[in-house]
Amino acid sequence: MTDESTPTPPHLIEFDTPRLRVRQWRESDLAPFFALACDPQVMEFLLPLPTRAESDAAANRARALVAQNGWGFWAVERKDTGEFIGFTGLNVPMATLPFSPCVEIGWRLARASWGQGFATEAARGALQVGFAQLGLNEIVAFTAEGNVRSAAVMTRLGMHEDVAGAFDHPAVPEGHVLRGHRLFRIGRAAWQATRSASE
Repeated sequence: MTDESTPTPPHLIEFDTPRLRVRQWRESDLAPFFALACDPQVMEFLLPLPTRAESDAAANRARALVAQNGWGFWAVERKDTGEFIGFTGLNVPMATLPFSPCVEIGWRLARASWGQGFATEAARGALQVGFAQLGLNEIVAFTAEGNVRSAAVMTRLGMHEDVAGAFDHPAVPEGHVLRGHRLFRIGRAAWQATRSASE
């Protein structure tokens, strides 16, 4: 793993978007995180549906990585209500993928928060952190082949599908319907062009 792929800022990074606060995890996030993880529609393209212990462990791993590195999969809350609605952020995948080493962007939101642009808004902030603060040259995203909602967010972020980079995710059992994954990429220059076009 190169230094470029695993930047370590000297302080905890948190940020706000117009409607959201993207922050370190809290104990109070664990119950609503488990609730969204038990929603079959939220988890339709993910494996497996967790137990409460597994859900808490996943949240605590995310919290530990944010504390260690200053960045990671952050908790996302609405500014207007203070409600935890899910997570977004940057991550170095645990599995060795065909395009490793890499930093991925990802998100998972409660179903009640779908269709309001929250995933795109939070992820745009995460891209800003990755390119402007961490100095990454590229960020990737990937999702199961049938997950058109996540693919649409990736496209809205200015990411481009690497059709030739489609792959079978090693963490998904062979023969499983979710094993095939699409790969999206965005480099620093493309991100800067996307930002300039929106200003």
